[in-house]
Amino acid sequence: MGGFFGVASRESAVFDLFYGTDYHSHLGTRRAGMAVYSKEKGFDRSIHNIERSYFRPKFEDDMLKMEGHLGIGCISDFEPQPLIVRSHHGTFAITTVGKINNIEEITNQLFKDNHSHFLEMSGGDINPTELVASIINQKSTLVEGIRYAQEVIKGSMSLLLMTPEGIYAARDRFGRTPVQIGQKDDGFCVCFESFSYLNLGYIAYKELEPGEIAFITPESVEIVAPGFSEMRICTFLWIYYGFPASTYEGLNVENIRYACGGKLAQRDIQRGIHPDLVAGVPDSGVAHAIGYSNTSGIPYSRPFVKYTPTWPRSFMPTVQSRRDLIAKMKLIPVNQLIKNKSLLLIDDSIVRGTQLRETTEFLYKSGASEVHIRPACPPLIYGCKYLNFSRSNSEMELITRRVIEKLEGYPSPDEATVRKYTDPDSPEYDAMLEEIRKDLNFTSLHYHRLDDMIEAIPLEPCKLCTYCWSGKE
Repeated sequence: MGGFFGVASRESAVFDLFYGTDYHSHLGTRRAGMAVYSKEKGFDRSIHNIERSYFRPKFEDDMLKMEGHLGIGCISDFEPQPLIVRSHHGTFAITTVGKINNIEEITNQLFKDNHSHFLEMSGGDINPTELVASIINQKSTLVEGIRYAQEVIKGSMSLLLMTPEGIYAARDRFGRTPVQIGQKDDGFCVCFESFSYLNLGYIAYKELEPGEIAFITPESVEIVAPGFSEMRICTFLWIYYGFPASTYEGLNVENIRYACGGKLAQRDIQRGIHPDLVAGVPDSGVAHAIGYSNTSGIPYSRPFVKYTPTWPRSFMPTVQSRRDLIAKMKLIPVNQLIKNKSLLLIDDSIVRGTQLRETTEFLYKSGASEVHIRPACPPLIYGCKYLNFSRSNSEMELITRRVIEKLEGYPSPDEATVRKYTDPDSPEYDAMLEEIRKDLNFTSLHYHRLDDMIEAIPLEPCKLCTYCWSGKE
């Protein structure tokens, strides 16, 4: 995934840029960067690998050396950025968040039209942010170029583009990711996560609409291209990867997770399931578990705690087996809360199932009598086409797809067959859940139903992207 933060200030922007960017560290684990502009020194940039260290220790020395009243920074799971580009528009810095599904098509068209060239990253990939800059440079103005990029990119793309005069901020054409603006006395900031500016003294100014483009200076925010009414914001923002203190479309993440947990509890009350304790897999499952506890009256507890002082984030390594090992090593049991207890555990989702299987075995070995699992979202059956929030390279990495193939008895079932497994009232859905339950050794397994999840998010359902669960655009 990825996140960004920008500052346009009458004073130095570097302090706010440093801490505002750092507050997006939960969105990416591989690359980070900052670019600043000052009238005296022009553009300056720093990029570091953060796979083995966090943002702040990597950039502390850079922060002391950088100067500028304008700045943009990013956390990225893939490409090095921000980039500094020199073009017929002048020099600008650019950072992006999103996913381009038609990179080859766009690249070939650029080669054909004007014989462009691109620097290859390791593995032969083209830096998507460099490609976005090239698309923008096809037009006579930056605003026309950004709008053109929104039109031709299949997938999603939100961006910040910094010129010597100010910062252009553009939200994805369908608003799949957020772009939010904050204000304080000496200027403005713009970011992915709304909480990232709160401790820096900013207050909420505006959330960009889908496709809307703003030009931000220390003195003002000008809307230079209007937004669109159609929205497909990623629902997983509230369920999983959004930070609890953030708000999107006026809806706070923590509150939505409480509501989702409450819906899960209501279903279990109807089923007559009443465990001794309810717990959340730290960290994103915790708020869902609190909501479950509040609704059901079943005590919330922490039968295991995450040791964070020295262990890195579980999804930091690129090798899946190492991520699984680190996730296991971080969890420390509280045996007095586990032994002879019936536990209900809420995780944000089940992707491959490996970590949750190990967590369940870990609880049984610690003396748990039952382990009931409640994922906070519906079964993930389709790979996301719009964002890079999952490291899955193939839909067959999803446990649901492997189980569907097993149940159908042949590889690659057709779309009509797969679609049956998305219906929570179908026998196919029940068979899939039972197979996953047995495979992962759960006492019981019930996912959050799609209709319940949508009801827990008070936004028009047509504005929510639920493709990874329903397969519907």
